[in-house]
Amino acid sequence: MRYFIDIAYEGTAYHGWQRQPQSITVQEELEKALTTLLRSEIAVTGAGRTDAGVHAKQLWVHFDYENLLTPDEQQHLVFRLNRFLPKAIAVKTMTPVAAEAHARFDAIERSYSYFIHQQKNPFLVNQSYFFEAEVDLELMNEAAKLLLGRQDFKCFSRSNTDVKTYLCDIREAFWSREEDRLVFRITADRFLRNMVRAVVGTLLDVGLKKTSVNELKDIIAGGERSEAGASAPAHGLYLTAVRYPEEIFIPYGRQ
Repeated sequence: MRYFIDIAYEGTAYHGWQRQPQSITVQEELEKALTTLLRSEIAVTGAGRTDAGVHAKQLWVHFDYENLLTPDEQQHLVFRLNRFLPKAIAVKTMTPVAAEAHARFDAIERSYSYFIHQQKNPFLVNQSYFFEAEVDLELMNEAAKLLLGRQDFKCFSRSNTDVKTYLCDIREAFWSREEDRLVFRITADRFLRNMVRAVVGTLLDVGLKKTSVNELKDIIAGGERSEAGASAPAHGLYLTAVRYPEEIFIPYGRQ
């Protein structure tokens, strides 16, 4: 049986999602917990990778287990996982899926949010980017509209990334003021490595009037990472949602 589980984590203590030698990662902690509780070697596959210090409000992962778990057993496993895992990682739900369902390749949409606070706040040190300079939010939103649609976004991709295509379909990208913070929200079918942080850094340059809206058009068309802005720090970034076709989820009794 294949199962999806929905997890959330505060990424400060972890060297990103993906298992790495000599570094503590979220994937390693989750696999260790599942292997211990299910008494079987369990490997998990995530919907995507987050960098060191990046947080997730929702990340779906899948794993295979030889036994069929009833809804009560699934709920009990979620409870036990949350008792076993470190405090910074939480499991929200668990659900059976079609045998061929894939947490990464079946995802049809992903959403991120980036948080900025402009007054010093000790309670946001690892949860939001402290950026004191005043920015032109209207200009940043004008620039964000240039991101919409299916385009080549090589200019925002980490260098030397092994991908088949730099095309992404961005469906939403905008800034807002929410209480005392600036928030950037972006949704697309897929994202490149480091893409959201590079977008945020570049749009901040637009807000500071270091880069014009017309120059951003040229940056996107040119495809050179060196022409875009510096990447915003990891700790302001959150993966907020990953969406899938409804048909991959199967109700209990149809397995």
